[in-house]
Amino acid sequence: MVDLGFVEKCEPWRLESRFFPSKAGGKPAWLDLNNIPGKKDLECEYCGDPCVFLCQVYAPYEEDANAFHRTIYVFMCKKGDCCKPNRNGNLKVFRSQLSRSNSFYPSEPPVEREDWRTDIDVSQWTKTCRICGILAPSHCAECKVANYCCRVHQVYDWKNGHKGTCGTEKKTSNNSFLFPEHEIVMENDDRAKEHAEQDDVESEQKEIEKYNTMIDSGEAGTLQHSEDVNDDLLQMANTEDEIFAEFRTKIDDYPDQILRYDRGGKILYISPHNQVADVPKCLECNGDRQFEFQIMPQLLNFLDLKDTVNCLDWGILAILTCKKSCTPNGKYIREYVWKQDIVQEKT
Repeated sequence: MVDLGFVEKCEPWRLESRFFPSKAGGKPAWLDLNNIPGKKDLECEYCGDPCVFLCQVYAPYEEDANAFHRTIYVFMCKKGDCCKPNRNGNLKVFRSQLSRSNSFYPSEPPVEREDWRTDIDVSQWTKTCRICGILAPSHCAECKVANYCCRVHQVYDWKNGHKGTCGTEKKTSNNSFLFPEHEIVMENDDRAKEHAEQDDVESEQKEIEKYNTMIDSGEAGTLQHSEDVNDDLLQMANTEDEIFAEFRTKIDDYPDQILRYDRGGKILYISPHNQVADVPKCLECNGDRQFEFQIMPQLLNFLDLKDTVNCLDWGILAILTCKKSCTPNGKYIREYVWKQDIVQEKT
């Protein structure tokens, strides 16, 4: 059974760590509050800046007591130049999990109330960057209050408000640096398997015609950032349309889905090119990884990228995690992401 994720607005307090949220944008709602990743863990392979929080999915393993609480985190470099076709160097994925009895949360389920256990917060355990929310080993030399993960974020904060408030109790808001924050709501797709059987020629042809219309009208997603893209899309749709037709058929009833969760299932590819082949072993136990969920291109519509010169893009982001979900021994474990775009990389 495939679970579908949709973004919704909600009160910010509902997206804090104490409520084990699934969310997109804003700062990470860390699960383990004491061993969070830092800049070195999250460095973009192309520019060296720390990747910014994109989304997280709360996905406990019911069959494993050590993963009673379990969250997968996805980070992405904000620079468009680092968003290279079919390459994942601008993306990072981490897994964190805890047993029911742990140092941070009560054993009983949280109470959905704003004033419930406000003491459960990462700030009680470690220092986080006031810009992006990851581990912050440095602080402002003047006020010694504002913490930062790196020089780049400290400079950004200084230019965007901290210069005028340094040494005072007044705080500045830097949410514009982050992606807009939304809750991710998961729903069962009872008709997912039914749609998978709809592979007749007439259905495929309708999807191809629909996509060709999108291309002609310039509405083919967010992939219209260069003059060459539409030509590539048109060629793909005309000559290698079966994979894309299946992709469109499966999402057609729920066009706003931003995530498909199918642990142990199959990736819904958007193109016949650059499909995942050799998945690296788990860095912790050397065991196999399996597909867990994929982030859909529809999430791009909610990232407020309209003012970005070099826009971020992807076809799908497939997240593959340790099949055993091995116990991370008090740390965040690096997992694997496969970025597939709808166009081939030019050589």
